[in-house]
Amino acid sequence: MKRLLCALISLAFMLAACQPIATPIPGPPRVLAVESFLADIARNVAGERLTVESLIPLGMDPHAYEPTPGDAAKLADCNVLILNGAGLESFLDPLLANTKGQMVITASAGLEPRPDPSGEHPEGDPHFWLDPNNVFKYVENIRDGLSQVDPGGATTYAANAAAYLEQLKVLDQWIIQQVAAIQPDRRLLVTNHESLGYFAQRYGFTVIGAVIPSFSTDSAPTARQMADLITQIKASGAPAIFLEMGANPQLAQQIAADTGVKVVTNLYTHSLSDPDGPAPTYIDLMKYNVSQIVAGCRS
Repeated sequence: MKRLLCALISLAFMLAACQPIATPIPGPPRVLAVESFLADIARNVAGERLTVESLIPLGMDPHAYEPTPGDAAKLADCNVLILNGAGLESFLDPLLANTKGQMVITASAGLEPRPDPSGEHPEGDPHFWLDPNNVFKYVENIRDGLSQVDPGGATTYAANAAAYLEQLKVLDQWIIQQVAAIQPDRRLLVTNHESLGYFAQRYGFTVIGAVIPSFSTDSAPTARQMADLITQIKASGAPAIFLEMGANPQLAQQIAADTGVKVVTNLYTHSLSDPDGPAPTYIDLMKYNVSQIVAGCRS
């Protein structure tokens, strides 16, 4: 069934992409970012000159997302597609093979990924954006890509990118100040899956382990891996298990019952919240997550 769905989506994309275009598409470039946090970063660079839409709906995890025929039409209709890269959007591979004419901006291009010891993801850890310093490169890549497809806006994109980079620098310093409130021996992270490696590396945390020992949420732990994680938590004194929005809490609650730690839920890591939620922008996402992590490690 999954193969059939992929085949239908690919066919829909090919038909849409092969429609003849007699004249250039009028108006500004149509920009599509795969993830909502990536769309927000791109909007800060594009400013009012361009409209940036996101492909994956709010609250959806790109690791487990399956594209729809409507997604194929959106991809065919855009002039610029912005990806995170590093294997995060592997679900798009059948569709991207048929792209014609779109500029594809890989936001993480130029960043060196952390290796995946399991070998499950040969491209490495794709969660670069959870360290704001990596987002500097995202901003630069998006600025350069938009300037190439829309040279008339290059000055605007450069100015917007510079202003947003300053906001990211302020964010980085804010996170450093917040983390300073945690005693060094309590800067220990247990997560739903291995998503906070870049964050931990930047801000002095140690990742004890993950309920799902993979960079992807589309996986499941073995009984041995569960037992090993329980042993690691007890030995380290890790204070909490941090779960992402949408994660099934059942395994974490089982581990918490065996170890006596608390479970902190609803971190926003792969998606923004709706406008009325706690993480409507990338910067808000980072601030909310840091506040939750600091409170979870201190108590």
